[in-house]
Amino acid sequence: MDRYVLLVKAPKGYDITPVREELREFLSRTHPELKVESHRCIGLTADVVILYNGGVVLIKRKHEPFKGHYALPGGFVEYGETVEDAAKREAKEETGLDVRLIKLVGVYSDPNRDPRGHTVTTAFLAVGTGKLKAGDDAKEVHVFPMDEALKLPLAFDHAKILKDALALKDRR
Repeated sequence: MDRYVLLVKAPKGYDITPVREELREFLSRTHPELKVESHRCIGLTADVVILYNGGVVLIKRKHEPFKGHYALPGGFVEYGETVEDAAKREAKEETGLDVRLIKLVGVYSDPNRDPRGHTVTTAFLAVGTGKLKAGDDAKEVHVFPMDEALKLPLAFDHAKILKDALALKDRR
């Protein structure tokens, strides 16, 4: 059986029961071969701590949430994509850099880490090569010395991810 998700984005606390029932009724009438289920979704992302030119790469976010805040490069994993490939793709799209993933930093799953909803990220430590250039969701991209980067107010839980990654780096 193939599975498809119809994503319904609703405000926090919104009761989607009537919508679910309307969809179930409509589909049972028009496509009785389909089964309709409703599950709350968890988003899957990949984030990258990129070591580059003696510092760490941070983007300035172009969009909400945390518009204008610094963050690690990263984003949502696409269907059929590994988290490793997503990390490399997002790094390239947002920073212009090619990255070599060195190590898994960790999996971060606090249901409140992203104001858009429950999002789990897989974070990697990587080395970047190429020419730095902001793109995609990044308004700007900068390289910060490690000690400065740790003092910045970062989006999401990226300060924790950065601290964990730098602790790993120091043990290499």
